[in-house]
Amino acid sequence: MDKITRHDLKTDKFAQEVGHTVEFLSEHRRQTILYGGAAAVVLALAVGGYFFLRHQKDVRQAELRQATEIYDATVGPAPPDNPYLKTFPTQAEKDLAVQKAFLDLASKRAGTDEGAVARYYAGIIAADQGRILEAEKAFQEVAQTGDQNYSSLAKYSLAQIYQSQGKAAQSEQLLRSLMEKPTLMVSKEQATIALARVLAPGKPAEARKLLEPLRTERSAVSRAALTALAEIK
Repeated sequence: MDKITRHDLKTDKFAQEVGHTVEFLSEHRRQTILYGGAAAVVLALAVGGYFFLRHQKDVRQAELRQATEIYDATVGPAPPDNPYLKTFPTQAEKDLAVQKAFLDLASKRAGTDEGAVARYYAGIIAADQGRILEAEKAFQEVAQTGDQNYSSLAKYSLAQIYQSQGKAAQSEQLLRSLMEKPTLMVSKEQATIALARVLAPGKPAEARKLLEPLRTERSAVSRAALTALAEIK
């Protein structure tokens, strides 16, 4: 519909169109009330549903922030100038609290973005603490159920685990898939450099072929590519 200007509001044509509309509404008053009321109910439900879902997401994000605050907490006495800073007496107590926070959130919010993020964090913590099988299981779950960004990050982490375990074929498969479908979390260049490192021991020529074009990319990428090239024997 064309935009109605102030000039149009003063014309006889506009007044005539308004008159036709009033006549139509008068003749179809019952239907207008019936369908207009139904539309209003649907609209109210939709708006209510939107704000309910938005509220639920806000709640989940607040829970995730609380878990990450534990993850970022320091070990030692709280500084006197900042009593609100979260601290733990020992590293062991912090590790237990962090693990519980993310595992509880991952279980409670399974099937949501926040649940996937919490599960990924739990995998990172498990890997840092040497619980590789537990980390592998967490990354596999996020790779299968998370959104494309966290799924790609989980696949990248899985590829690193497989590389460390000598499972080069599995690592290569994951990294090639990430090269084909890069995301905000894992760029094509990042996946390419990681793949070159996996290939370097057995296929050094192919690894160099992957890295050479990246030498002239933006500085961070070129530095990483040059470092990887220097590692190839």
